Amino acid sequence: MKANITQAATAPSPSAGLPLQTSARPAAAPVTAPAPAQPTHGLSIDMLERMLEQQPKDPNVWSALGALLRQAGKPEAAIACQRRALEIDQRHVGAWTNLGNVLGDVERYDEAIAAQEHAVVLSGGNANLLSNLVVALRHGCRFNRALEILDVALRARPNDPGLLWDRALTLLQVGRYAEGFGDYDSRLSLPSYQNRIAQGPMWDGGPLDGKTILLTTEQGFGDVLLTARYAPMVKARGGRVLLECHPELQRLLSGVEGIDGFVRAGTAYPAYDVHCPLMSLPHRLGTTIDTVPPPTRLTVPAEAREKAARLVPGPDGTIKVGIIWSGRVTFKDNARRATTLSRFLRFLDVPKVRLYSIQKGPPEAELETLGTSTLITPLGPQFNDFADTAAVLERLDLVIMTDSSVAHLAGSLGRPVWNLLQFMPYWVYGDGKGDWAETTPWYPSMRLFRQTTPGDWDSVFAAAEQALRQLVALRT
Repeated sequence: MKANITQAATAPSPSAGLPLQTSARPAAAPVTAPAPAQPTHGLSIDMLERMLEQQPKDPNVWSALGALLRQAGKPEAAIACQRRALEIDQRHVGAWTNLGNVLGDVERYDEAIAAQEHAVVLSGGNANLLSNLVVALRHGCRFNRALEILDVALRARPNDPGLLWDRALTLLQVGRYAEGFGDYDSRLSLPSYQNRIAQGPMWDGGPLDGKTILLTTEQGFGDVLLTARYAPMVKARGGRVLLECHPELQRLLSGVEGIDGFVRAGTAYPAYDVHCPLMSLPHRLGTTIDTVPPPTRLTVPAEAREKAARLVPGPDGTIKVGIIWSGRVTFKDNARRATTLSRFLRFLDVPKVRLYSIQKGPPEAELETLGTSTLITPLGPQFNDFADTAAVLERLDLVIMTDSSVAHLAGSLGRPVWNLLQFMPYWVYGDGKGDWAETTPWYPSMRLFRQTTPGDWDSVFAAAEQALRQLVALRT
């Protein structure tokens, strides 16, 4: 589920030479790993290593090498290179912000924030570096401090789409939906926004008076499921509603109230009068945290239910639990939100529990490490689309999973789902405080288990196992 949005901001180097600074920008949903902003154009690790043979005391070269190592997925080496640059020049702004970015990659958020704060002070409050600091603060769940920094940055650059996007995500995380959704359209102005934008007037939320509106998809499957609930509200404005949709979702959404027709994602658009990206609907329709509409009714075809009946037995005295341990592996933030199959094996020790893998994609290969298919029944290969998955979910007693589009599917179907969340999850799951610490207004049937320490899955799984034992005790 998630957007292919990245926006990077460069920082001024304190000395002439190599373009050293990388920067961070979250993606539309939950937050991607920070992306470099032209830090090492035309350079290579081998080239920089040769340069260091001649210039071993050049902090620019050390910081550029660290930036390339970060891109290559070598964070510890990247950290060491940035620290080497700072040993040479403690006032090197680029090395400080680069260090902060890579520390954030490995979830050492307190250190990342301190490094970014140092860069901001040395730069005299450079707005681009303020943005990097905001990202570090958000990943570290210091949302109120992030909003304070954004206020400062936006006073200098009030129409900056990157800053507005950061503010949108931060406000949504703390449940300030009216304000957050008000800034949400800023994503459409990011230079790196990768989804196509329909031509012509964008709907303002007013009466349609018989006009045709095209609702365009822009993010992952989960966000389409999240926003499908708005189709009846759009239809109530008095128009004809067309939904751009991936084929994997069309059977499931075919009966959604308010949708008059489908447009296959990526194909030419038909005639329409106004358009609206799906994730802009919450703002157009005035959503607050107290007025989140309930999930829409999805269509589970009879043939999908017949297949599911062959895959999952009926009542037999066991608790049937579906598991998923990874979302789409191409999603940049997947390393934070996903874990490994091995962590789920502890649930096999719970009496009466039978596990069913509803994992799809490359992580399915982890099932082979068990040496048998009798302990965890592999169902993923049987799924042709989300309707097949939905039919299986109807027959399971519970789903325990790390966050992905199936969490939105289970929640939309009203099925019991325990969502195991990374330290800073998608904004839909809030900031872990107040009334929504263990639940979300978007999916009443969902229970949230959160990391309280970055990267700490052990305590999350221990809590889920305890809860599962309690559930089994109540049912047997």
